[in-house]
Amino acid sequence: MSAHDKHREDLVDTPSRFPLREVILFALLLVAILGVYAMMGAAYSTRMLVEAACYAILALGLTIQWGYAGQFNAGVMGFVALGGFSAMFFSVPVNDDFWGSELPGELARVLLYGAAAALVVFGATRLDRLGVPRTLRTIIAVVLGVVLYLVVISLLREVTDEIQSRAGFIGGLGLPAWTGWIVGGALAGVVGYFIGHICLGLRSDYLAIATLGIAEIIKAFLKNSDWLTRGTATVSPLPWPTPGPAELGFTLSRAIYLSVTAAIIAVIFFLLHRAYHAPWGRMIRAIRDNETSAAAMGKDINRRRLEIFVLGCILIGIGGGALTTFNSLFDPQGYLPLNHTFLVLVMVILGGPGNNLGTIFGAVAVYIIWIMSEPLALFLMQLAVSVGEGAFGWDAPSNMDSRALQARVFVIGLLITLVLRFAPKGLLPEKVKHHG
Repeated sequence: MSAHDKHREDLVDTPSRFPLREVILFALLLVAILGVYAMMGAAYSTRMLVEAACYAILALGLTIQWGYAGQFNAGVMGFVALGGFSAMFFSVPVNDDFWGSELPGELARVLLYGAAAALVVFGATRLDRLGVPRTLRTIIAVVLGVVLYLVVISLLREVTDEIQSRAGFIGGLGLPAWTGWIVGGALAGVVGYFIGHICLGLRSDYLAIATLGIAEIIKAFLKNSDWLTRGTATVSPLPWPTPGPAELGFTLSRAIYLSVTAAIIAVIFFLLHRAYHAPWGRMIRAIRDNETSAAAMGKDINRRRLEIFVLGCILIGIGGGALTTFNSLFDPQGYLPLNHTFLVLVMVILGGPGNNLGTIFGAVAVYIIWIMSEPLALFLMQLAVSVGEGAFGWDAPSNMDSRALQARVFVIGLLITLVLRFAPKGLLPEKVKHHG
């Protein structure tokens, strides 16, 4: 056999094994879902599955960043909030008190001033091309930036105070909710693009710190922009893209919403599966595994890392929009690192970073554990109290509900500890085919 024929033989994939582990795990997950339906009823359980499906979209966005490219994004919450804001802004009815006045023109004028100021500062950063020393260029750009920022923010504050006093807030656009999901993904992608230019040159630990801080900045902006989001006053109800509970009842309306989110997951899974096994996916993994070797082969490392970061942000934005719309409430204070960053990280870790099917499994399994740990903990506590009162004369504590709620954090912490100890690559690890 010639060397060429032997090389071709080495490139032939071995027959795929029967996915026994996948079948067993998903069968156990199905049993758990049926158990929840039997215990909690159809309406509650369907709501849980819809929220789990929305979290699966978030987890898929994170797994391509972390699993495909090794980018540790600790600011998932910020992109979820951007998706939620977009869903709110596009679906809430039009506020005639705002649009029927001269306030839109005044707001647009101030925003144009802001854009012009940004262009002036950007031009100042390029003065070195005209022969200006770099130190002087930097001083000029910083001074211009501070002065113009103070001027623009003063003008904006005058307009926004007028908006709040006369119209409450600017309202929405009255469009179908799904348009907000799409724009939310695009908005998260644009923000991720600018963040990526700054942060993707950092190592993983510094990237995590940077994205965490940026997420808090996004949340603080949305929470304090009463003229745009009503701030802590919240915006509700948000219309659904499907018939709501008022038309079809809780169970059927939630089941239809679940079918929409399941269809979105199916499309994302198909596209990511194709991309993962395409040359683009192999190149991304090569950069993740050995960046130096990939650069030596002529790959544009920064461009590819930016692509994967933006793509993950887009998916997170879409998932955030779908989740906010389903909850029918936009509350900037409701976006929490525990619920919208750490929980998604646990889902990806449990399922397996880089494995799309494992990520979906991890999202649904972890969310079921997260939701059901409270009623199960409350049941066990009540059982212990009833036994203790009869046998030992114990006094029942008055705050069992709050203690049962805290059991969520304990259970998730215990779960992530066990997974990292016994399955550090996840229950469904990434499968990398080696050729040659």
